[in-house]
Amino acid sequence: MTSAEIRQSFLDFFAAKQHQIVPSSPVVLAADPTLLFTNAGMNPFKEIFLGTRESAYRRVADTQKCIRVSGKHNDLEEVGFDTYHHTFFEMLGNWSFGDYYKREAILWAWELLTEVWALPKDRLWATVYRDDAEAEALWKEVTDIDHAHILRFGEKDNFWEMGETGPCGPCSEIHIDLTEDKTGGEQVNAGSPEVIEIWNLVFIQYNRRADRSLEELPNKHVDTGMGFERVTAVLQGKTSNYDTDIFQPVLEKLRAMSGRAYQGEDAVAMRVIADHIRTLCVAIADGVLPANDGRGYVLRRLLRRAVRFGRNLGFRAPFLGELVPVVIGQLGPVFPELTERRETILRSLRAEEEGFAATLDRGIHLFNEVVADVQARNRTVFPGDQAFKLYDTYGFPVDLTRLMAAEHRLEIDEERFESLMEEQKRRARGARETSILAAESDLIADLVRQGIQSEFCGYTNLSVETDVCWVLADGKAMEEAGAGAEAVLMLSRTPFYAESGGQLGDHGVIRGPRGEFEVWDTRRPSEGLILHVGRITQGAIRRGDPVSAEVDGPRRRRLARHHSATHLLNCALREHVHAQIKQAGSLVAPDRLRFDFSHHEPIPPSVIEELERTVNQWVMDNSPVDTYSMPLKDIPNSGIVAVFDEKYGDIVRVVDIGGYSKELCGGTHVSATGEIGAFQILAETSVAAGVRRIEAVCGLAAFEATRRDRDILSALAHRFSVPPEEVPDRVDALIRQNKKLEKTVKRQALEAASAEAGSLAAKGQEVEGVVLIAEDVGEQPMDVLRNMLDEVRGRAGSAVILLGSRSEGKACFVASVSPDLIERGVHAGNLIGCVARRAGGGGGGQPHKAQAGGRDGNKVPEALAGAEEALRTMLVRP
Repeated sequence: MTSAEIRQSFLDFFAAKQHQIVPSSPVVLAADPTLLFTNAGMNPFKEIFLGTRESAYRRVADTQKCIRVSGKHNDLEEVGFDTYHHTFFEMLGNWSFGDYYKREAILWAWELLTEVWALPKDRLWATVYRDDAEAEALWKEVTDIDHAHILRFGEKDNFWEMGETGPCGPCSEIHIDLTEDKTGGEQVNAGSPEVIEIWNLVFIQYNRRADRSLEELPNKHVDTGMGFERVTAVLQGKTSNYDTDIFQPVLEKLRAMSGRAYQGEDAVAMRVIADHIRTLCVAIADGVLPANDGRGYVLRRLLRRAVRFGRNLGFRAPFLGELVPVVIGQLGPVFPELTERRETILRSLRAEEEGFAATLDRGIHLFNEVVADVQARNRTVFPGDQAFKLYDTYGFPVDLTRLMAAEHRLEIDEERFESLMEEQKRRARGARETSILAAESDLIADLVRQGIQSEFCGYTNLSVETDVCWVLADGKAMEEAGAGAEAVLMLSRTPFYAESGGQLGDHGVIRGPRGEFEVWDTRRPSEGLILHVGRITQGAIRRGDPVSAEVDGPRRRRLARHHSATHLLNCALREHVHAQIKQAGSLVAPDRLRFDFSHHEPIPPSVIEELERTVNQWVMDNSPVDTYSMPLKDIPNSGIVAVFDEKYGDIVRVVDIGGYSKELCGGTHVSATGEIGAFQILAETSVAAGVRRIEAVCGLAAFEATRRDRDILSALAHRFSVPPEEVPDRVDALIRQNKKLEKTVKRQALEAASAEAGSLAAKGQEVEGVVLIAEDVGEQPMDVLRNMLDEVRGRAGSAVILLGSRSEGKACFVASVSPDLIERGVHAGNLIGCVARRAGGGGGGQPHKAQAGGRDGNKVPEALAGAEEALRTMLVRP
């Protein structure tokens, strides 16, 4: 059978069993934003299993588009190198929603495989969950499988779970033995390509609770998944999925385009490209475009990986578009959206290829220079700084650099790379908000000089009809910007409040006749100049367009609550702490407030309590919040508070809360204090010399904080079997007891370390005339390990000493080098760094002494085993 016939025969078989044949869901599920891509056939039916949605049909069958390229389900590294992993694949499945159960699922699976598809029964094996005697009995009752071919396995292989909690149940997998002599039984579930799983029958009968207990579901479901590519290879008698007619048309096109034979490294490159082009086409057809983040970045990574392998085949110009007709020719009849969006697919691929091609050659040149330098130094690690440079400057995804490094038998310094990535993220979090505006300061100045202004009408309106008077994109003023563009819009009138006085700018949406703009920030670089920063999500926005500007109302109201609460807190501080309290900064966010003020010492808990009580009393008084304007010159000696670093015009706005809090403020506020709701202080800390900070929440955020605290206290009281008010005393008692035990354990460990030092000192091996002591001393914390090192050093004489241990699952290492060996080029810091990397860590120190850690304590023996090789590379030969 052709692959198309196999797919259709599956659907026809279950249609005859009264299943509704439904189309595939997209690879992006709007109902499940937590899922990057649809990665299993069950994803679209998740709500049915959870009981939050009723199914229109009790029996369903389909072929579902799936992508596995990140997170837990990630097959990227194996793609192209083995014969059966793919980033995009089809999952054939049949489903029962509270209808039939194990008997029918097993019976029909056997019937399809052995009667319709005529697979040899003596090559099929069934696995069941170790406690599922029912499934095992049904295999024996309703099929004629060899009873010796029914095997039991544990949770890892035969118990399916959606996540940490939720619907789950035992599963029964069907494997096929492809060994020549049918002797592959022992390879079932062993990861062998000769004995592979082709169908998984999941019996959803439990709900996994948060405490990991299982409860029976009122309705039991069947969820099956069969890898279409795998079963096609089996039915077509192929040992590789890539040898089937699913992939051969694309591979044949690549052979013709490149003039290369399908063998060796060229075959790997062709397989990678054939896989990735299918994923790219399917994802783009479902609305995902290559981008710098999220799903878009996954596609960008795949495309760049495919382009890089294309270079191995000699492709220099964009080539992926030539494969699109082949892919659509195969998948279009099943997934018509590919045919409908053919032009979008082609345009996206070409634009991405052209953009990447400009930097690819320069990046590869840099990579080759680094590799040459590393190999000249007899090193095995590709520097993390250079991996980051390839990523940051040349657009190389780290997995692409990792792949290229592996071809030269090098490993990337992952820890350094991740450290640089984190630094970049921290910079980006601060810079992203202003980067668009900072680059266009001259244009902003031009607007100011021209007298172009925006009218703010957001105190009384959250939506207005207005028009676009300025569009800024790609660093310059434009008449129009299109979908996907990050841009800045200026409106003649706007309800959007621009960030000022600590209050964050409004979010919302601007809709015009041609497109829609998502506002993710609002800025005011100059008086009367209100700029809306965001992205065009649909169509286009043109200068002069009439638009509707709508603020995110619920978010604005949360901001108003926290802003008014900030004023009350400031007033309470002046009343209970010091009358001369000065504001030193603030943040008003939708979910919290932060207030910095000048004060030289911590505020006692009793005063914190008084602050909370006072603010909550003012809230309950439901005092009115009034605003009015007055000349700035009249503010001195008026009792009205002005913030030292705010800019004020000649006429200022006063926010008066109940007559007791009066501040100059341009922010948005509640109309009466009762709207604030509960108020709770979360923390009081120091942020600088003479500056304290209070963090607080109000409204629903305060309720949630109180509820969390109550739940924690209740849980602790239950755990200690005491009333809540006695929990502090019990905790104090446990702390005292624990400290006493820690002292005892440490004393015993140090005594044992001292006793063991003599035997460790005698365990050295000679490496080119140097004594190397590299020993795993078991479960020991770092301080004990250091003590052991000192004991061994005192007894060993001339030696390189490297000790490793585990502590709380982490790896610990210490090293020392005697002075005479330092002269031979041995450096304790460099040595321990090489060793610790094998345990997922790093470290260093002085030439004579060093320490390091690692993420994986289980790899301590493996890491220590590399000490001899690391030592040999350092030694200076006489």
